[in-house]
Amino acid sequence: MSIALSPRTLDVDELSALTRSLAAQPDLWQPLVQFQESGRWWTRLDGPPGVDVWLLSWLPSQGTELHDHGDSAAAFTIVAGTLTEVRPTRDGELVPQDFPADRTQTVDPGDRHDVLNTGTAPAVSIHAYSPPLTRMTYWATAPDGTLVPSRTVDTDEPESDK
Repeated sequence: MSIALSPRTLDVDELSALTRSLAAQPDLWQPLVQFQESGRWWTRLDGPPGVDVWLLSWLPSQGTELHDHGDSAAAFTIVAGTLTEVRPTRDGELVPQDFPADRTQTVDPGDRHDVLNTGTAPAVSIHAYSPPLTRMTYWATAPDGTLVPSRTVDTDEPESDK
């Protein structure tokens, strides 16, 4: 009798190493890059068992909404352009931070953030999630300034806005 082992979940440090390693191999992802006016474009890249890896492209003004990745940890490496990440402080203030190419950022399970291209040039990034994404919650600012969940979606795509 054999026992099926579940894929190992990677932590944010391992996910960071993975996205940086893929970023350093442009022959694996650069030929795949596409841009679309209607919204962010993405495609899946090969990754280890138990990890979703995605290549995303961002035209100027494209972005996500404030969200979390449910039980998944994440890391992303910007490989071209600049992306802005927005994270809430403990009191709900939204603080933006610009990340240039070659920067890697991590997202612990349950952390809330927003990612967008506020620049004038296209951007490209590589994202990894472990365990693979299954659910995301989007957050809105209530009239009193607190953050409240606005909707939760079941998804297997990166930063789905459906």
